[in-house]
Amino acid sequence: MLRLFIAIALPDALRQRLGGLRVGLPGVRWVAPENMHLTLRFVGEVALDQAQDIDAALAAVRAPRFSLQLEGVGIFGKPRKARAVWVGAGQNDALLHLQRKVDVAVTRAGVEPEARKFSPHVTLARLRGVSPTRLERYVVDHAAFRAPPVPIEKFVLYSSDLTASGAVHTPEAEYPLAD
Repeated sequence: MLRLFIAIALPDALRQRLGGLRVGLPGVRWVAPENMHLTLRFVGEVALDQAQDIDAALAAVRAPRFSLQLEGVGIFGKPRKARAVWVGAGQNDALLHLQRKVDVAVTRAGVEPEARKFSPHVTLARLRGVSPTRLERYVVDHAAFRAPPVPIEKFVLYSSDLTASGAVHTPEAEYPLAD
């Protein structure tokens, strides 16, 4: 069994810039910069033969290259029960087009359709028991975050192993976007 997800890998410079936001919020589990990515579709646990079907379906996806700009900081959930802190992606039709194509490909490979609406973001931290006041202050202090646009030329199929020290993401296959 493999635990899979499809994502956009972020350039090192952007991950380091996002890593600079990992301050001022005690008691959270910060995502390591090397694990930061923008998830297009979480797949979950699949058998090896289904993973091969997913790989074949993703290899057939055709979508253009585009620029991605990350901006703004927010949370999933209300401040008292927030689950994560994230940086959002600016409005981007090409990103939405790619995500829809990836979702269709994965569904055709036999994976249940995604129930949640796509919300393009990069997770910065996972939360448990963080002060709502501190969390709201952090979001306000970082709301104006804006990174320069970066070129996106591929998307990646990752496997994810959950360990005591956090998730380890391994690229399994890369799929180029069209010129």
